[in-house]
Amino acid sequence: MSTHARRERLLLADLLESAGPEAPTLCEGWRTRDLAAHVVVRERRADAAGGLLVKALQPRLARVQAEFAARPYEELIQLIRTGPPRLSPFTLKQVDEAANIVEFFLHGEDVRRAQPDWTPREIDPVFAGALWRQLELTAARLYGRRSPVGMVLRRSNGQVVVARRGTPVVTVTGEPSELLVFVSGRQDAARVEVEGDEEAVARARGAKLGM
Repeated sequence: MSTHARRERLLLADLLESAGPEAPTLCEGWRTRDLAAHVVVRERRADAAGGLLVKALQPRLARVQAEFAARPYEELIQLIRTGPPRLSPFTLKQVDEAANIVEFFLHGEDVRRAQPDWTPREIDPVFAGALWRQLELTAARLYGRRSPVGMVLRRSNGQVVVARRGTPVVTVTGEPSELLVFVSGRQDAARVEVEGDEEAVARARGAKLGM
C-alpha cells in the first residue's frame, strides 16, 4: 500500500479505537461502530459495497453493514489495520493511492471533529500536496457537481481549482485538508473562508455536497 494511504489507515484505526464504539461522528446517524463497519465492508465485501454507488443495491449494503457493525468492535479495528484481502484491487498501490487517501483522511476527521474538544490536525506539506492533487483530479467530477452555485476552491498559497462552473460564484479559501472537508459535505466542520454574494454563500454552506 502507498505511504499516505497506509498512514491514514492506521491513523483512522487509532482514532476509532481511542474513541470507542459508541462515540459520535460527523456522518449523520452513525456512531464510530457504524463507521468502522462501513470501512470494512467497502474493501472486503464488493458484493455489498456496490450499494455506495447503485441505489438498487443499497438495501443489501445496509444489511451487510449492520451485520458487520454487530461484530466485536475490536475485530473491526483489526480488520481496518490489516487492510483488504489479498485478491482485492485495493492491494494495488495505484488503486490504494487513488481510492483511500481521501477516504481514510475524511473518516478520520469524522471521528476527530465530532468530539467537543477537538483540535486541528497538523498536516505536513507533502501530505497537503497529495490532498491538493486529489482535489485537482476530482473536485469538478465528484465533489462540486451537487453545488447549487459556481464554486472555486482556493488554496492558501493562491492555487485554485474550479469545483463547479456557473453563476453566482463563491470562492472557498483554506488549506487542502479543510477544502476537502468542506466539499465533501462537512461544511460546518471546515475551517475555511467562503466569499461571494451573501445568498450564494448561504446556499453553498447549506448544500448537500460530496459524492
